[in-house]
Amino acid sequence: MMTQPTNNRFPGCIPDSMPAAHIFSKEAMATIFEIFIFNEDEHYAAQAAWAAFDELDGIEQKLSRFIENSDVSEINNLSAGQSLQLGLDTFRCLGLAAEIYDQTNGAFDVTIGSLLDCRLAEDKTLRNPLVQELGLARSRTGMNLLRLDEENHTLTLSTSGVQIDLGGIGKGYAVDRMAEILAEWSICTALICAGRSSVLALGSPPKTEGWPVKLTKPCNTGQILERLFLRDEAVSGSGVQKGYHIIDPRSGSPVENKLAAWALAPDAATADALSTAFMVMSCDQIKNYCLRRPEYQALIILQQEDPETRQDSILHFNF
Repeated sequence: MMTQPTNNRFPGCIPDSMPAAHIFSKEAMATIFEIFIFNEDEHYAAQAAWAAFDELDGIEQKLSRFIENSDVSEINNLSAGQSLQLGLDTFRCLGLAAEIYDQTNGAFDVTIGSLLDCRLAEDKTLRNPLVQELGLARSRTGMNLLRLDEENHTLTLSTSGVQIDLGGIGKGYAVDRMAEILAEWSICTALICAGRSSVLALGSPPKTEGWPVKLTKPCNTGQILERLFLRDEAVSGSGVQKGYHIIDPRSGSPVENKLAAWALAPDAATADALSTAFMVMSCDQIKNYCLRRPEYQALIILQQEDPETRQDSILHFNF
């Protein structure tokens, strides 16, 4: 079964035409997840796809801050010094988030929930908080406020009021887990898409160099920036449109000069997190990050950098 994805204001990672693939879709995490599978047996492909979607449902129940009894909601209700035993998926997702937090010097930070609530209105437009309000939100932000116990899969907070938001990594993590389920079903050639903003390719379609995916500008899917052919790798995009804002967790200030960022990585969770981090990192920081890690790539749109042409500047790193 296939349903039409919702309109997405964010930069697209859109599969190109693949008429021979079996296509399945499901709504979750406030978007549409799609699975494209090459397999001779459509019924078997459907069984595998829905097993992956079942896994997706379970992950959403643990990772969403908007589900009352999720792991993340329970974390967000903890006080300083309190501990909570987490489900394996939540613990692994937070562990990966902590690694990327360290790698990006805090540019990616899942404890940004307090800052988001402070700086953004419900429609994601900016609001002007009081100085004291912003200061309190910043004091509740930082992965250093969490202690993860690997042996017992517990989390302990050092400060009350920390608000976890896995929106910058949760969809990518779910895509990776879905890929593991497909592998258990011996599905070796598939493409998994989360809202057309995160895509993971398994293998490649027959007689191709990879799964064809195009990167498009926010709010203009007709403007193709890059055509990719993915094989056993992921791409994710983050971005804004007029009136919407991304907050830098290091400063609490909105990002002003970037329109969009994409990251390519071996797994979807990392690509998801890095595309978010690249939105707030400087170009030099992104360049140095990619130089140290040749398996990662980045594409950045700087908004109207040239006052003469009024055209956006597109930068490539490791492409």
